[in-house]
Amino acid sequence: MIAFACKQHSHGEGTHTHDKDGEPSHAGHAHGEGDNAHQGHAHGEGENTHHGHAHGEGEHAHHGHAHGEGEHGHEAKGSAIMKNLLYPKEKHIKNLKQLTFGGDNAEAYWSFDNQKLVFQAKNKAWGAECDQIYLMDPYAAVKKDEVAPLLSTGKGRTTCSYFMPGNKSVLYASTHLGDEACPVEPPRGEKYVWPIYSDFDIFVADLNGKIIAQLTDEKGYDAEATVNPQGDKIVYTSTRSGDLELWTMDIDGSNKKQVTNGLGYDGGAFFSPDGKKLIFRASRPQTEADKKEYTDLLAKGLVQPTEMELFVCNVDGSDLKQITKLGNANWAPFFHPSGEKIIFASNHNSKRGFPFNLFMINVDGTGLEQITYDNTFDSFPMFSPDGKKLAFSSNRNNGGTRETNLFIADWVE
Repeated sequence: MIAFACKQHSHGEGTHTHDKDGEPSHAGHAHGEGDNAHQGHAHGEGENTHHGHAHGEGEHAHHGHAHGEGEHGHEAKGSAIMKNLLYPKEKHIKNLKQLTFGGDNAEAYWSFDNQKLVFQAKNKAWGAECDQIYLMDPYAAVKKDEVAPLLSTGKGRTTCSYFMPGNKSVLYASTHLGDEACPVEPPRGEKYVWPIYSDFDIFVADLNGKIIAQLTDEKGYDAEATVNPQGDKIVYTSTRSGDLELWTMDIDGSNKKQVTNGLGYDGGAFFSPDGKKLIFRASRPQTEADKKEYTDLLAKGLVQPTEMELFVCNVDGSDLKQITKLGNANWAPFFHPSGEKIIFASNHNSKRGFPFNLFMINVDGTGLEQITYDNTFDSFPMFSPDGKKLAFSSNRNNGGTRETNLFIADWVE
């Protein structure tokens, strides 16, 4: 599973964690309830957290998605080896191909020329005790034991990578300047939380893994960066103003501007195809008790990502609109190539935090449609720039293990 960092995620309830001891934890986006929470564009509660876009509850919290229930946080029927990687109702995807076979893999994002993927993975077999950034050719023959080329330093913890214009470099966030060791996970408590590591800064590396630029050096959390399709702007999440807000900067790191200012966690942002709008997930505590809990946790470098909805705004923050009111964790949103729809991960139909599946909705909040039908966890969807392919992370076909793998499929309208 994966956790909360960029586009963090989390998975289900139970002891299925992706963290230091082989337990899937992606800091990026995390989602879901249970121990399997990935922190990244993180969503969820749990130890398995991908810090990026994170959602959900549980230990396995990839700041991004959440999965299953039980010791592995996944129901057996959703995790067993599948004769066909697709479920019968998945009419919008075909020719589904599994790209990884082991570890905790998430947040695979396309190059501008549709030819490569950059992703984060935690895999002891690769020497990655916590999330590092890797490169992949999604069209090459899959070699199950092959180690993907490492683009990050191999030190600290990373999250939320993305190709830069020209396809010759990538940006990602890393904690390695603060400490070269994997950062300590927060202790398990009654409620699921993601860590917001203050050592995260945003770097640019070439495809040989050499850092060629550092784009942030402010004290506090700077991560979850993605690039405008027009190639001139970057959006990211930062605590530099005291709360977790969206910011933009020019492609060279200059001209930093605050975009959002509502109390709550704003993160996992992506630009629209024309570069004029942003889609992101956010928490918005309403009661005084919820606001106090949020600010108290943030003061400790923590956030609780179990209630997230999707918002859209102009790049400067104007015309802000909430487009989902589904409840639970809705996160890892990405624009459809038309710019008129959003694909995202959600557990809004789940009573126990899982499963997470992919859904599509119009930018005005109408026309909700379910895209995937996994029994545990699907998240981190991204369309290729030409709109022909969809990449996403899933716990399908993992044989009942704790593995979250990458998949690509042809997109069918």
